[in-house]
Amino acid sequence: MNKEVLKDFLKANVFKELDNIKTDQEKELAQPAVQKSSSSSIPLIDLVSIQDINLGETSVFEALKHRKTRRVFSNQPLSLEELSFLLWSVQGVKKIVNKGYATLRTVPSAGARHSFETYIAVSKVEGLEKGIYRYLPLEHKLSFLFSVEDLQGKLDEAVFNQRFVGKSAVTFIWTTIPYRMEWRYDIASPKLIALDAGHVCENLYLSAECINSGVCAVAAYDQEKIDELINVDGNEEFTIYLAAVGKAE
Repeated sequence: MNKEVLKDFLKANVFKELDNIKTDQEKELAQPAVQKSSSSSIPLIDLVSIQDINLGETSVFEALKHRKTRRVFSNQPLSLEELSFLLWSVQGVKKIVNKGYATLRTVPSAGARHSFETYIAVSKVEGLEKGIYRYLPLEHKLSFLFSVEDLQGKLDEAVFNQRFVGKSAVTFIWTTIPYRMEWRYDIASPKLIALDAGHVCENLYLSAECINSGVCAVAAYDQEKIDELINVDGNEEFTIYLAAVGKAE
C-alpha cells in the first residue's frame, strides 16, 4: 500500500471533503442502535453495580505514574467486582441522551457515536466459566456467548503467538460497527474510529493500575481468526483492538 495514502489517513484533510457530502444523518435516515441486541433466550449475568464497587482509592496521579505495559501475569484470577470495574471504565454508560439514540460514557467518542462493542475472552475470573462474553453497557451486564475448546491456544494463534495473551485472565476484544460512526461522519469515520479506540484502551490501562493488574494492548492480530473466534462477520462488524489483562506478578 502506498505510504502517502497511509499518511493521508492520519491527517484531517478529509473534513474539507465532508462539507460537500450529505451524510445519512443529514438525509434524516434512521440512527443505528447504540448497542447490539441480545437474544432473549440468553440469560444475562449481573455485574457488580458501580455504586457498590469498593476497590480502594488510587489517584489519577498514581495511576499515571505507575502505568506501563505488562506482559507477565500471575495465575491469580480477577474477581467479578474487578472485572465489573474494568468493563464500566472502558464503555460504561453515564447518561442516555437524544431519546435513547446516544450515550454519554466513561470515554470520549466523536459525536458520542461510540462505534464499539466489547467482547471478552475469559480464562480466569471468579464465578465465570471460560469462554466468550459480550458486555452490555446499557444494562451493565454480561451476555455469555459460548465456550471455546482450547481457548488459550486459539487466542495465541489469532495474535501470531504472542503467548502472554493466552496466559492473561481476560482478553478484551473491541469490535467496531462502522456505520454507527459513518451515519454522522461518512468518509471521516475511519480516522475517528481509530482515535476512539485509543481512548478506550487507555482507560483500561489506568483502571487496571488501580486494582494491581496489568494490561498489554495488541494491535497485531490475524483479522479473520479473531473475528471468527468471537463470531462476527468481519465486514459490518470486525475487531479493531485487543488488550490482555491479568493480575500483576
